[in-house]
Amino acid sequence: METKDQKPHINVDYFEDLTGSISSTEGDSVDAIGQRVKDLREEKGLSLDELSKLTGFETDFLSGIEKNEIQPQLGTVMKLSKALDAAFGRLVSGVGNKLYSITRKSEQKTIHRSTSQKGAKAAYMYKSLAPEVKGRHMEALIVQLDENPGQKESVHGGEEFVHVLEGTVSLKIGEESFDLEPGDSAYYLSTTPHLIASKSGKSTILAVVYEG
Repeated sequence: METKDQKPHINVDYFEDLTGSISSTEGDSVDAIGQRVKDLREEKGLSLDELSKLTGFETDFLSGIEKNEIQPQLGTVMKLSKALDAAFGRLVSGVGNKLYSITRKSEQKTIHRSTSQKGAKAAYMYKSLAPEVKGRHMEALIVQLDENPGQKESVHGGEEFVHVLEGTVSLKIGEESFDLEPGDSAYYLSTTPHLIASKSGKSTILAVVYEG
């Protein structure tokens, strides 16, 4: 994820799966993001070639996202949201229509799966906790992380807060690396290269992302 100066956007970051209870059969279809990207691109009157120039992604990669052959990681969606001048939350969980959100555990609906850059391997799953709030500037996620599947470090505007719920999480920030246990947390500026993954097996985190 690259850094770009732009007006505040509600954005979720690149975190993976949160609770081990996340089920791929719950909530919205993972196909939603690809369709939202395509709809926004067409609203802006952009071709795939033009979007490629704005983001640095290859046209085949972008086409794969729009066709739902590749499920983009959150950092990728952040780049797309900036290029399309759209709130990240619109791409991830849609546009809300409420002034507040009370989300019961049994009502957590929005779930997405992300794959590695070319779509060959699952990277993580995540669930948005407050997609109903209109005009929000933060995105709260439950993310279930797998072991590092070879994803690259992320760099983008904004700030991130993560709190470990289950498992051991490996977090790299700049040149430093940390192992975070349940109850541990981290807050950092997203403009610093960062990478988060489960150290072993699966781990679950609460992630709150703000992109300024």
